[in-house]
Amino acid sequence: MVVLPVLFLLGSVFVCGCATETPTIADNLREAAISYNGDLTCQKWDCKCAFERERSCCCAVGDMTTLENQTYMKMKYLMRDIKKLSTGVQQLTDRIKVAFKATMDPTLTANCFGPFNRNVPIPYTNVTLNDGLRYNPSLGTFTAPYSGIYAFSFTVYSHVDKNERLHHKVQLMKNGEPIAGVWEDNREDSQDSGSQFVQQQMDQGDQVYVELTFGKKICDLYRSNSFTGYIVFYD
Repeated sequence: MVVLPVLFLLGSVFVCGCATETPTIADNLREAAISYNGDLTCQKWDCKCAFERERSCCCAVGDMTTLENQTYMKMKYLMRDIKKLSTGVQQLTDRIKVAFKATMDPTLTANCFGPFNRNVPIPYTNVTLNDGLRYNPSLGTFTAPYSGIYAFSFTVYSHVDKNERLHHKVQLMKNGEPIAGVWEDNREDSQDSGSQFVQQQMDQGDQVYVELTFGKKICDLYRSNSFTGYIVFYD
């Protein structure tokens, strides 16, 4: 019979709130559909659910399909944005690779560096690392390419003859102002070393270097005197 399936579908339409007939007609169609015992043509739909639980199953399939499509499109665009962000982070990370390490030149013929009548930057000319090329070995100066937090360290070693005075004071300078230092002044030790490590806020263009203060000296084993630095994070 063609009539019953038609009645069934009409019943589902009325129950879903899509029809404009009076409640009495809708109720009659609903009862006819529920009491129908033949084969239904809903295929994968749960037709009984359409009548007994009106806003789920059949009646909600359109809304669910729309939600599924919207979710898929949002996930698609989200994955695109994540990929774009990942690429941007990689480019930024590559751009801010900044690090250096340098030691005093071991080929210098003089046994001691100093003393001088003024403060003098220490020539760390033996460069083993210079990512970003921001360390200038000719001047012994590092120039910050970006604003951010940087880490710097330096080690001072000196060795003198027996009964000679071990006398040095070395300080890390930022834009001409001292921010850290090590010193030694005694006749009891013939050799000694000291190190400093600092983290420092730097603006773009700020400069740091290590200097030996006037009247002091560093002697022997220049390769044990080192100056290093790297960027911690970028503002």
